Amino acid sequence: MIRIMVHITILTCFYLIGASIQRQFELSIPGSIIGMLLLFLVLITKILPVRYIEEGSTFILRHMPLLFLPVTVGILQFLDVFAGRGILLILITLISTMMVMVISGLIGQNLVKKKEIMKR
Repeated sequence: MIRIMVHITILTCFYLIGASIQRQFELSIPGSIIGMLLLFLVLITKILPVRYIEEGSTFILRHMPLLFLPVTVGILQFLDVFAGRGILLILITLISTMMVMVISGLIGQNLVKKKEIMKR
């Protein structure tokens, strides 16, 4: 459990660094995206090994539906904004969900193949 907390702390540090860069330079890119790009760079350059964030990121991903539930409930306050567009919103949601599933699956398969090749 302590290891997961340390991993999440490392991930949070990247978020905070990205947010401070965004504020410091008054960029239009969100700080969370900047932090994610920084994390990507240090992982690609192997400055930070994946094992230092692996368990924490797995924990967060496993509990992601709980993190998005408040957003979904919050949307219910604005039902009048969505009135009359129900079918279109359902269609957009289904198409975008399918796109995310297909792209995530393809990326996951490619990463597994690369990992298997690297083990050989």
